[in-house]
Amino acid sequence: MRKVNIAAPEFTYDDGDPEGFRADMYRFGKDVGAERSGTTVYELPPGQAVCPYHYEYGEEEWLLVLEGTPTVRTPEGEQRLEPWDAVCFVRGPEGAHRVRNETDETVRVLMYSEVVHPTVTVYPDSDKVGIWTANSDDDMLVKRSSRVEYFDGEV
Repeated sequence: MRKVNIAAPEFTYDDGDPEGFRADMYRFGKDVGAERSGTTVYELPPGQAVCPYHYEYGEEEWLLVLEGTPTVRTPEGEQRLEPWDAVCFVRGPEGAHRVRNETDETVRVLMYSEVVHPTVTVYPDSDKVGIWTANSDDDMLVKRSSRVEYFDGEV
């Protein structure tokens, strides 16, 4: 049996994340042998979000609050969560969400999801669509306005 202790996470940080989206993360699904699911603990300093408001077409995502009181935005509005609150973000527009720390204290959340390839993520605020495959050469993030017709460029 492979195990990790999420009370003592080994956080990593992406220096490329812009202000407002700077979260430490500990991805440990593969560390425990997961092949079809992923789990991450995020530590959010004040004023930071896990990622932009989005929804998935291929994956459900779960959120469990470990510490602090994050604010979650959904199509129903914003709601402050408390430790041990659990939420499921279903596939499609009704599962749109953003997790943000609007307090002066650190927030820790655990997010769990299926790992599905290919999958599509929609970012309504910026009108972008992300296509994620198992091959990073084929992944892309585009504005919806860049659409083309089906036979565009075909011979």
